[in-house]
Amino acid sequence: MNRIKITVALLFLVHLAFAQTAPPTDLATIEQNFKKLDVLGSVLYVAAHPDDENTRLLAYLAQEKHYRTGYLSMTRGDGGQNLLGNDQSELLGLIRTQELLAARKVDGAEQFFTRANDFGFSKGPDETLKIWDKEKVLGDVVWVIRKFRPDVIICRFPTTGEGGHGHHTSSAILAQEAFTAAADPKRYPEQLKYVQTWQAKRLLWNTFSFGTVNTTAPDQFKIDVGVYNPILGKGYGEMAAESRSNHKTQGFGSARQRGQAFEFFKTILGDAPKTDLMDGVNTTWGRVKGGEAIGSEIEKIRKDFDMDLPENSVKALVSLIDKVDKVPDEYWKVQKAKELNNLIADCAGLWFEAYAADPTYAVGDQMAIRSQVINRYGLNISLTDLKVIQHTDNIGSTTDFIEPLAESTLRVTDVNKMIPKNELQTYNNECPASKISQPYWLESPHPVGNYEVSHAGNIGNPENPNALYVKFEFAIEGRFIVFDRKLVYKYVDPAKGEIYQPVVIAPPVTANIDGKNYIFNGNLPQSVQIKLKSFTKATGSIRIKPIPGWKIEPEKIDFANKNKGDEWTLAFVVRPTGGDAKTSTLEAVVNANGKDFSMGIHEIKYDHIPNITLFPPAEAKLINLDLKIAGKKIGYIDGAGDLVIDALKQVGYDVHPLSENEIMNGDLSTYDAIITGVRAYNVNPRLAIEQPKLLEYVKNGGNLVVQYNNNNGLVTKQIGPYPFSVVNKRVTDEDAKITVLDPLNPVLSYPNKITQDDFNGWVQERGLYYVGDVDPNYKTPLRMNDPGEAPNDGALITGTYGEGRFVYTSLAFFRQLPAGVPGAYRLFINLLSKPKNQPLN
Repeated sequence: MNRIKITVALLFLVHLAFAQTAPPTDLATIEQNFKKLDVLGSVLYVAAHPDDENTRLLAYLAQEKHYRTGYLSMTRGDGGQNLLGNDQSELLGLIRTQELLAARKVDGAEQFFTRANDFGFSKGPDETLKIWDKEKVLGDVVWVIRKFRPDVIICRFPTTGEGGHGHHTSSAILAQEAFTAAADPKRYPEQLKYVQTWQAKRLLWNTFSFGTVNTTAPDQFKIDVGVYNPILGKGYGEMAAESRSNHKTQGFGSARQRGQAFEFFKTILGDAPKTDLMDGVNTTWGRVKGGEAIGSEIEKIRKDFDMDLPENSVKALVSLIDKVDKVPDEYWKVQKAKELNNLIADCAGLWFEAYAADPTYAVGDQMAIRSQVINRYGLNISLTDLKVIQHTDNIGSTTDFIEPLAESTLRVTDVNKMIPKNELQTYNNECPASKISQPYWLESPHPVGNYEVSHAGNIGNPENPNALYVKFEFAIEGRFIVFDRKLVYKYVDPAKGEIYQPVVIAPPVTANIDGKNYIFNGNLPQSVQIKLKSFTKATGSIRIKPIPGWKIEPEKIDFANKNKGDEWTLAFVVRPTGGDAKTSTLEAVVNANGKDFSMGIHEIKYDHIPNITLFPPAEAKLINLDLKIAGKKIGYIDGAGDLVIDALKQVGYDVHPLSENEIMNGDLSTYDAIITGVRAYNVNPRLAIEQPKLLEYVKNGGNLVVQYNNNNGLVTKQIGPYPFSVVNKRVTDEDAKITVLDPLNPVLSYPNKITQDDFNGWVQERGLYYVGDVDPNYKTPLRMNDPGEAPNDGALITGTYGEGRFVYTSLAFFRQLPAGVPGAYRLFINLLSKPKNQPLN
């Protein structure tokens, strides 16, 4: 009888090797895997963000030298920009995590993270390490080192600041301190219940030449990593470009490079290498007791390998299993046993996978699972067990069916299995596991600097370690071998063919509040629309938690007999009742089938990464502020992606995205203001053609508001009617003091009187890519600076041109408005509100 069991295990003890669905089994992969099986060495590369890693070096280390290679990124890149869409902050971090994993599939390295949050640009390590909570993040780096056990650690950046960004310098400082701390049993001793101390042989800095900064020198140790790999049919410069081009949200598409390319290194700690990166490290099987005989057998099997008959090597490979199992070094035993098992499956032509019938299931429901197995060469292979697992360890193996697999016959198993209820389950009181598919680092609210991770064993993992996967057990040539395959949803798209996506475990019913922020101006009520979606048969109700200072009607709304896939919208009326309530949080609570849930659903879909689903809190912000609006109709020219349009619609503006035809041939005078989205002059080459029309609109009495642009890659230098330049200067302290230089300027007085209070509560930064060399025809009404820096007047400039007004702002409104910062709304509305019959400057 076929049995599939849900098993809970103690993840904390084991590093999860994420299951893949049918990894490559071509001859090039087999040859590379043979080489890797014969190498016992590891290298960990350390930097701050996704896209900081040296993909050429990673590819060389993993694919040419066959070391176990890892990249530890301090952050998930949450504070970066998004050239592909509107997802920002934590959502962008989710996307960039998947971009990193896609890059690792190309270059062959593994991916790790700390719990540090990318809170935006930082000018120095003192600020960074204070916000990150240095001791926590240092402990994360030590944890990864102790688990990964690198022989060599390499930093992308130095501790001396040449990397520019405070996060960059901090990553090097943390790596340097962790190099020593990981070997010290007095540092983070709580980790030693699960891992051992570890001393790497050396810590190197991978020096660089970026722009005007060149930190390489002829006397530094160097490696030519531009060599050609004939097995793969490409050099590592080509492979690096393919890897790096996965960072699509950052616009890092790269050209393939061919030919000699040297990487330079400076020794920071440990013994300096003289002839090889691994000088002094035994990377052969002679490294472990009894390993010489294993190395000799691998060499013979590889020598006898027949590319026309790979299955002939299976018996010899299977005979190695017992020898590898007896290796006393637990770390290398685990690593090499996994590699050996995969090589056996590759040579045996054994293909297998498991997938669910639907993409989404509610906790507690039945999941239809299909597994498929094929024995392509007709070897002596039987399928002995199948289990659905939510953790890594196998508790209670079963072998109650043994079914020989006929040659080239697809073996299909269909099973329905109950998904665990949405309860925190515990194994040995140590490993809680929420069954809903929520990224583990987003399960709880977090401060600015780092994520709150409830289970320390999850730290380092790029994805949820408790995602469902299927454990296949085979008898191959009389030996039981276990493999993991991630449980996925598979379907056929008429245009794209066979598609794999993650399986999502959802709450029974989700509640998406229509707006992120609700702006109240006085005591007038607003309707709060909530869209509910059922992922199972459900009956229940929805309510909004009482909020002091606000009246909510009705108290609750019932629903009944909803089926999986049903969607419906309900509305509550919310009004302020006076008092001191200025900003409050609205929380919707769904009672479904007798249990309370307060989760929405958010799906992120880009073609270059798997779909991402998360369940954010069913919350919105209620903001009661004194807000005056002049004008109504706004034209918007899209840039790299922001949420400003939604914010403006919330306060009552009619916002219309402008097409090129409308800009070139339409009547722009109907718009009270036209706004360009963030980085529009970087990503929209047509703006160079459209710019004269926009300036003509200003000259004829219009109001053009240009949001920030990067100083590199501008499609035109003539953004405004008078000269100015965009420079790489910013104010990163979101609480930086604001000095008003021109209090009578209408942008500070009409229709809202701007005060110092309006600059309170800003998030991440004041602004970025300020302007310089400002023509005298512009006014600079604001001045600000980071601590210890000269005053900067380039955050906001305004200028009269003809009958109209031109505004350029580097203030980070694209962050402040979605975050519901009251003063940012008031100031931005002023930028859109050109006074009539009054001086503009």
